[in-house]
Amino acid sequence: MVCLQRDSYYKRYLLLCAMAVAIQACTPTVQVAAPKEPITINLNIKLDADVRVRLEEKAKEDINNNPNLF
Repeated sequence: MVCLQRDSYYKRYLLLCAMAVAIQACTPTVQVAAPKEPITINLNIKLDADVRVRLEEKAKEDINNNPNLF
């Protein structure tokens, strides 16, 4: 009877080991690699608002500095 308990123990141990190996084999892997093409950043920025503010400020300064302009 002791022999049957020992065989049962070894079978459970082997089953547990096999399950651990199977679970480990199913884990996803993550690979980090540099891209083959260079990274491009497209900066299509509209600077219209900034240009208008600068022109308005410059126009106000010119009018204040030279009131006989008009």
